[in-house]
Amino acid sequence: MSVHWVVFSANEERAGEARDSARVFLTRAQENHVEVKNYRDGFFPFLGAQIKDDFETLKRQFCPDVVLTHYRDDRHQDHRLISDLTWNTFRNHLILEYEIPKYDGDMGQPNFFVPLDKSVAAQKVKHIVDSFKSQHEKQWFDEQTFQALLRLRGMEANSPTGFAEAFYCRKLVLR
Repeated sequence: MSVHWVVFSANEERAGEARDSARVFLTRAQENHVEVKNYRDGFFPFLGAQIKDDFETLKRQFCPDVVLTHYRDDRHQDHRLISDLTWNTFRNHLILEYEIPKYDGDMGQPNFFVPLDKSVAAQKVKHIVDSFKSQHEKQWFDEQTFQALLRLRGMEANSPTGFAEAFYCRKLVLR
């Protein structure tokens, strides 16, 4: 498995977290490329043309089997733009949109579930909390939030372990 991981906005601290978290999450990838850009947080809609140029460059570099991006109804304007540009750029690919819990209350009803072993769910939560120290000041950023989300999605998926990862899948083509 080969992974191309792109983060579009990160100050120095967050860039370090992005690289470190990618290293942790991609330990089983045979090959990976991590790219961290420094577009100004909160200003993506005003920088859309430049960011779209980066997407066009990405499209020429590789042809992914699966693309993971933000949920299209994410309330953060930067996340929404990245989701829109992902769909504009990778139209012929399987795209799964992930959810990020936060204050904005934009949790929806995902329709694509991946059951997780309890140990994998616990490991994922630990990696998230350990990897993103800059987020610890946020009241909601804790193990209980992430465990609860995996548990809720596990219930919705009728996962035998009780835990699942959930995504939004707008289009799926079986061949």
